[in-house]
Amino acid sequence: MQSLSPARPVAAGAARRRAILAILGAAILFAAAAACVKALDGAVPLVQLVLFRSLFALPVLLPLLHRAGGWPALRTSNPTGHIWRMIFGLIGMATAFYGYATMPLAAVTALGFTMPLFLTLLAVPLLGEHVGWRRGLAVLVGFGGVLLMVRPWAEGDIPLGPSLAVLAGALCWALAMITIRRMGEAGESGVSIVLWFAIGSSLVAALASIPVWIWPTPLQWGLLLGIGMISALAQLLMTEAYRAGEPTLVAPFEYSGIVWTTLLGALIWSEAPDRWDGVGALILVASGLYIWYRETQLGLKR
Repeated sequence: MQSLSPARPVAAGAARRRAILAILGAAILFAAAAACVKALDGAVPLVQLVLFRSLFALPVLLPLLHRAGGWPALRTSNPTGHIWRMIFGLIGMATAFYGYATMPLAAVTALGFTMPLFLTLLAVPLLGEHVGWRRGLAVLVGFGGVLLMVRPWAEGDIPLGPSLAVLAGALCWALAMITIRRMGEAGESGVSIVLWFAIGSSLVAALASIPVWIWPTPLQWGLLLGIGMISALAQLLMTEAYRAGEPTLVAPFEYSGIVWTTLLGALIWSEAPDRWDGVGALILVASGLYIWYRETQLGLKR
């Protein structure tokens, strides 16, 4: 038994390194998928982007279903929960795609990090949590960072209308997270939640695409395939990261996404954030990290 004990820290260290590499890989892949959306330059209708994002993700996600025991794993006792999760997820996805097509990549990524701020606010009425003055102040500071980025009182590189759309999408992602938590507490499996969202959003987006359908060019088909498959691979890497490492270790590395989108935006589209954009993004990220730190200190599990 004594000979096994030294291996335990080694195995734990390897698992943590694997978790960090997985979350960094997921952040890079999500940035690459965002770049694919931006490269389409609005030439493909938004609902078709949502359709192919969901449809092309299915082949990557189906192995999860196989490992969970096949089609019986899709049985659900909470169809209403799946419907609400799909509605919130579709809005969040569509607004993010709209943001990538009309705004700098890094700005959309940074504004997307308001999701933890909204989640903290919504946890009070929807989850019955008590939010103390420290987390409340962090939320206010975070939204102050958003104001510095958007600057509605002045003309900047970040347009107000698309910014509000992205913020509305972040709110919907927070609502989706709360819906997922409630479904999980009710006994719904993770495989069921993930697959039903992909299937349901594909069907809804397919119907919505009929009136505005256009046939993509070969290059556009390649970008659409990339959006779906790269996003699905990123999702699997993120799942693996949280499976292999503690959330307190993994979560801060999600914010590396702003580094990758900044680099891609600068290299491909010459998007250079100005001073106030950078300061606002740093404040927003810092507030999100502090909220996460306080929640781990308080033992909250979302």
